[in-house]
Amino acid sequence: MKINITGRNIELTEGLKGAVEDKLSKLDKYFTEDTQANVTLSVEKDRQKIEVTIPVKGNIIRSEQVSNDMYVSIDLVEEVIANQMKKYRNKLISKQQEPGEFFTDEYIDSASDDEEEVSIIRTKRFGVKPMYPEDACVQMELLGHNFYMFRNAETDEVNVVYKRRGNTYGLIEPEF
Repeated sequence: MKINITGRNIELTEGLKGAVEDKLSKLDKYFTEDTQANVTLSVEKDRQKIEVTIPVKGNIIRSEQVSNDMYVSIDLVEEVIANQMKKYRNKLISKQQEPGEFFTDEYIDSASDDEEEVSIIRTKRFGVKPMYPEDACVQMELLGHNFYMFRNAETDEVNVVYKRRGNTYGLIEPEF
């Protein structure tokens, strides 16, 4: 796996780079050598944050961990991604999907752990009327949710608005 490390408001020392590469090298058993992992280390006041993004086969494997010690955050992010990979492998096998060129043969062929499978226990249906993103944010607040799906009145595409830290909002638009 190729690891691309960047820093925001932090000096990337050799110790930090080594710690990231050491921890993420444990994930090499899941990915081929050509798979790209993007790592961003950042500091905001006492918050030491690491974000790892690995784009694979039309999906994104991502983890963001925050603590008051960057090395603790690095440890946490590796554990989370390893757990995500176990669940993702079970999904590939249960759906009989082609793993693509991102994953190692050993990872795909390894025995399945008794991880709990993702199961949908409730389905909601509702009418999706066209509205502007700002109106969708208001509707989301009225419902007391953290996200809201709607049909964008400007683009006629299905979008999602979501609540971010610091009372800000995000908009997710599809890309085809």
